[in-house]
Amino acid sequence: MCGRFTLLTDLSIIEDSFHIQGVTCDYKQGNNISPTQLVNAVVNVDDKRYLTCFRWGLIPSWTKDPSIGDKMFNARAETVTTKPSFKDAFRQQRCLIIADGFYEWQKIDNKKVPIHFSLKSGAPFGFAGLFETWMLPDNEPVRTCTIITTKQNELIRPIHDRMPVIVPKDKETVWIDARVNDQNKLLSIMAPYPSDLMKMSEGFMPAL
Repeated sequence: MCGRFTLLTDLSIIEDSFHIQGVTCDYKQGNNISPTQLVNAVVNVDDKRYLTCFRWGLIPSWTKDPSIGDKMFNARAETVTTKPSFKDAFRQQRCLIIADGFYEWQKIDNKKVPIHFSLKSGAPFGFAGLFETWMLPDNEPVRTCTIITTKQNELIRPIHDRMPVIVPKDKETVWIDARVNDQNKLLSIMAPYPSDLMKMSEGFMPAL
């Protein structure tokens, strides 16, 4: 799963790294970003990349109970094409949720210790995300998202059996293009990120 992540990279670096052509919300940084908070995401609109914000915890457009979103902060890669809560978004509403690290917890001496995972390069990256728009009774839109998870790589295996999908740089354009509907091509993106390109360390957290 992925229940906490970090984003401390300067906005200028994010804009350059993801070829952002417009920013439509305040940039959200933090070293302990959690579900229900606003998170930054990259979307494709008319072949232009925009940095926008979603509430983390997907509310399907058809639900009558928005509280379901509090539990829907992750979607499993194995069922994302068939589960009613995610399959529509998977077809046409894919995004990159921006981060520069994420946490899992390891039990050490009867305590749970946060382990921070990031890229060896220190570069920011995009989680494979899905987004939805749910309408309040007054027709005010609520825009939400979820992070897709997959089986763990070798680095994470001793700590957890899942990891968030990190989209490789050369696959980002395909992932966020709503015109791409080749399911096999999209499923191939949702693979464990190579462990030799990642690092882990104890640390960070508090500040919410």
